[in-house]
Amino acid sequence: MPQTAEAVDTSRDTDISFALSSAWTTTVWNDPVNLMSYVAWVFRSYFGFDREEAQLRMLQVHNDGRAIVALGTREEMERHVEAMHDFGLWATLEREDR
Repeated sequence: MPQTAEAVDTSRDTDISFALSSAWTTTVWNDPVNLMSYVAWVFRSYFGFDREEAQLRMLQVHNDGRAIVALGTREEMERHVEAMHDFGLWATLEREDR
């Protein structure tokens, strides 16, 4: 009699894999301390945004109170948040809404 393969429950492995690979964001928040020109400079120097993109993101921070400046793995976004804090900006790590 041929042996049959047992059903393997991979849903748990898939859930863990999805959680590890799901996208996270770095959000920079408006603050009463930093000049708009400084925020744009940080975006250009750290993220490598061109002048126009840095200005656009800085204006989002200023006008909307926040801007998402990076998207990636949790570990990458943790590094970006720490770097923003080193520059004196308020930043947080958030799971991307899907």
